[in-house]
Amino acid sequence: MGLDGLDGNLRINKAGHLEIAGCDAVELARIYGTPLYVMDEDNIRERAGRFRDGLLKAYPDSQVIYAGKAFSNLAMCRIVAEEGLGLDVASGGELYTALMADFPPERIYFHGNNKTPEELEMGLRAKIGRFMVDNFHELEMLEELARKMRTKAHIMLRTTPGVEAHTHEYIRTGQLDSKFGFGIPSGQAIKALERAFSKGHIVVHGVHCHIGSQIFELESYRVACEIMMDFLKEVRDKTGRILEELNLGGGLGIRYTENDPRPSLDEYIAIITGTIKAKAKEHGLPLPKVLVEPGRYIVGEAGITLYTIGSVKEVPGVRKYVAVDGGYTDNPRVALYRARYRAMVANKATEEPVEVVSIAGRSCESGDMLIWDIKLPRVEPGDILAVFSTGAYHYAMSSNYNRFPRPAVVFVSKGRADIAVERETYEDLISKDRLPAWLASKATAKVAL
Repeated sequence: MGLDGLDGNLRINKAGHLEIAGCDAVELARIYGTPLYVMDEDNIRERAGRFRDGLLKAYPDSQVIYAGKAFSNLAMCRIVAEEGLGLDVASGGELYTALMADFPPERIYFHGNNKTPEELEMGLRAKIGRFMVDNFHELEMLEELARKMRTKAHIMLRTTPGVEAHTHEYIRTGQLDSKFGFGIPSGQAIKALERAFSKGHIVVHGVHCHIGSQIFELESYRVACEIMMDFLKEVRDKTGRILEELNLGGGLGIRYTENDPRPSLDEYIAIITGTIKAKAKEHGLPLPKVLVEPGRYIVGEAGITLYTIGSVKEVPGVRKYVAVDGGYTDNPRVALYRARYRAMVANKATEEPVEVVSIAGRSCESGDMLIWDIKLPRVEPGDILAVFSTGAYHYAMSSNYNRFPRPAVVFVSKGRADIAVERETYEDLISKDRLPAWLASKATAKVAL
């Protein structure tokens, strides 16, 4: 395949190899092993900066919040902090990672539909910026914990506006039938706000919505903005309160294949800011602070996964399977969402594609396929396959199914490469295993490996 339309610092070097941010992909595979997640730091910073600066130019009272669920580790949290973005976390683990990376707690926004008391307490002790309250149970827990700790919980209320963005059903979240948030059309959201306003240890700053992920139809955002601004008017009219913050979530799509469109960031920004300004004027409301939560858009196309090709199996007259040393455990998106990808044989980047093959993973699942029917140069065991646009929801969703160790993560920048997450070992796999006492007494001598 060619490099047309691929973001990032990609080129083909004199050796005929794929190069990522000045680093030879074949050398990266040799030094760090495969499967290997490669993250282009320069690409991440460029996209973060473009989003931040574009939104600030169009709407000065705004904040870009990186959605950490897409990809989170110490290095990523440090980059997000340096770029001046906020950080969306959705678990105690993501919050702990951010705090260990010295991320400014006042710029942390804590999501989740079933936060535990321990997670809420961690956030209160750290004095994070906002809790995104998802349900009445959480609201009551926060009030009680904040009262006991003699502090205040600063919140935004997560709502469901009733917008069904055209995307995969598992990643649509703005529709009324959702596990997330309080419904606006049902009247549940206004009731939740009225209850929150009555709490002595809760400070309500605004409302939040998120209509889905991998969205290309930008008109969905216009509709969401209109509904949310109408809701701010309803809040003022029914409670007398003017909410100063409006968080529109994330979801802007990226390009996985040649057939995917490339949504315009400028158009997206123009739609949301223009709609908010127009509706504020219509309703006689002050302009709220606008927050957005891109995740995939920041890191998705900055990531490339490298694999080593192993077995090749031809089913005569049907298909040629090419197996790699990863698959379902480092990229479950194909099985979950029928996701499609572009790929290249990194060590044969100048060779013409001559055959159609399907890329299979190595786990014990018939559905462990990475790419169906892709045209590549003739492949051999030992070739390095580069799969593009794997920066979001790959490392984050990886698993140890079949007891495969999770891959390493390498950051690359201006010809430099360094480990951001070490490759798991077999020792890591059993490090938390314990034999119950009645089994330990029957243990036999370990076999030397």
